[in-house]
Amino acid sequence: MSVFASLVEQLADLLRPLFGLSAAAAAIIAFTALVRLLVHPLSRAAARGQKARAALQPRIAELRRKHGKNPEKLQKAVMELHAEEKVSPLSGCLPSLLQLPAFFLLYHLFSSGSIGGEPNALLAHQLLDAPLGGRWADALADGGAFGGAGVVYLGLFAVVAVVAYFSYRLSRRMTEASAGTPGAGADPQVPGAAAMGGVMKVMPFMSFFTLVTVAVVPLAAALYVVTSTTWSVIERSVLYR
Repeated sequence: MSVFASLVEQLADLLRPLFGLSAAAAAIIAFTALVRLLVHPLSRAAARGQKARAALQPRIAELRRKHGKNPEKLQKAVMELHAEEKVSPLSGCLPSLLQLPAFFLLYHLFSSGSIGGEPNALLAHQLLDAPLGGRWADALADGGAFGGAGVVYLGLFAVVAVVAYFSYRLSRRMTEASAGTPGAGADPQVPGAAAMGGVMKVMPFMSFFTLVTVAVVPLAAALYVVTSTTWSVIERSVLYR
């Protein structure tokens, strides 16, 4: 963590002329954007995979009609079809999974009192009046919801609520479009597809859970979550149009 802490400090020093005392917060946002740029090729691949899976649904429906009385043969035929078309039912999970290490790294970095045996200097950084190592409970205890730190969190909650609303509408539109495809849905003959179907059902509500995350993690990790969620909504609206 000491290497990453040093990188954040150096990036904050570069941004200090523009952002002053909030330079470390700006550095976290820039770091999040970099992570999302690195993962973007996988997001594009996931979008192509979803469109390809939707295009396969009529052929899968035909396989169901042909092999409906023989589940083993149906499963083999569906798997062969996915392999032939080079479509993975679980490819959409990769972009989210690959972002988790960056989130947990920030979480631990701003939850630790010391790094490498030295006091954690990053904890002295702030976003306006809110310490990057603090949580919403700390803000409520120090000035209340409308105190300096509390207002920062209210601003974050407002951003998350707006992003969650647009994410909900986008996810609902994608789910309804998939449901309108003949034979669409989670194919029980494909390994992991049932779990993916469950994820698709709750996906429209996932962004609202971000409000809980922002409230309980250190502010630095909350910034990562808010920035990444905002990026996701913009990215999905472009890739899935």
